[in-house]
Amino acid sequence: MPAVHGHCDERFLAVRAAFEANFRERDELGAAVTVLVDGQPVADLWGGWADGARTRAWERDTLVNVWSTGKGPTALCAHILADRGLLDLDAPVAAYWPEFASAGKQGVLVRHLLSHRAGLAGLREPHTLDELYDWELTCARLAATEPWWEPGTRSGYHALTYGFLVGEVVRRVSGLLPGEFLRREVTGPLGIDFTIGLPEADAGRAAELVAPKPDRARRAAVFALMEPVAVASLLNPPSGAAAANTPAWRAAEIPAANGHGTARAVAALYALLAGGGGPESRPVLSEKAAERVREGQGSCRDLVLGAGFEHETEIALGPWLSGPNGSYGPNPRAFGHDGAGGSCGLADPEAGIALGYVMNRMGPLIADDPRKRALIDAVYASL
Repeated sequence: MPAVHGHCDERFLAVRAAFEANFRERDELGAAVTVLVDGQPVADLWGGWADGARTRAWERDTLVNVWSTGKGPTALCAHILADRGLLDLDAPVAAYWPEFASAGKQGVLVRHLLSHRAGLAGLREPHTLDELYDWELTCARLAATEPWWEPGTRSGYHALTYGFLVGEVVRRVSGLLPGEFLRREVTGPLGIDFTIGLPEADAGRAAELVAPKPDRARRAAVFALMEPVAVASLLNPPSGAAAANTPAWRAAEIPAANGHGTARAVAALYALLAGGGGPESRPVLSEKAAERVREGQGSCRDLVLGAGFEHETEIALGPWLSGPNGSYGPNPRAFGHDGAGGSCGLADPEAGIALGYVMNRMGPLIADDPRKRALIDAVYASL
């Protein structure tokens, strides 16, 4: 059992107990969790190892790739522009990105991009990792491709394409890629330790991601159930811990998948999505804009992830709603986003809660990792 560092208010000792149990019972390697209540940290814990060989301790400022947990900060960029009157979420994407109108996509709205309803969950042609690292090429291919389904009618998880689609609209409106927009407008001014990609200067703080233990039988069974659109979304190109540990991955701009940060940073960013602000600062989003973030777009069996879920899910304008299955706690209007393998950010405006959880030993699930669920249960048991 590695030492756990940080602080935890007495009222939230159940969170510390759950965090320790993750190491003892759920094969945690290195991790951190931060819980905010009304913007104040009530738990800020870290422990374990930053590498698979267990030669580097996980420190207070250790960063890690959080995969799709970074979709929340990417969506935040679009919501800031909409809040300023610079972006209309009900406008056609082609109003900002004219080339996007090809292949029958002239009716796709900006809100369809934010809610995974654009029908562009993955590219139809093979797309390599090196090509994924090329922003212009990837966006050009997305603009040219036809949707997999009628846009706006269903959600289908845009695993990698989400960041390019939302991010290119951010770039067309602001002149900045989402990583730079986030740095200038949010994380820089507020001192939030989160970046899209990873600056070379911070490489020494980065934890090594460790792939899930191989389960070939389970993988084959899941693959057999996957529709072509799911294969395109999740496996074109294939990515994983090995790729994410490379300098090339860290140097690229992949807003849907290569955000790097601390648990403290993730909690702070999801608090901002819920209408919170930085220390002694006004909220980043107005009350109306923050409420729009969690505007549900209709529940359904997701066209990409449906085979892996027994229930319908509902995506809002960026995050997923907790819903009846309680993925982000008992409040169905709480919201958040999981990252492949376990990480999570969430916010519950009614309870005044925000949480960030990051780790480096990836589990086999895309969402609802048992370590995350244990921490969320502990938070709500403490209220």
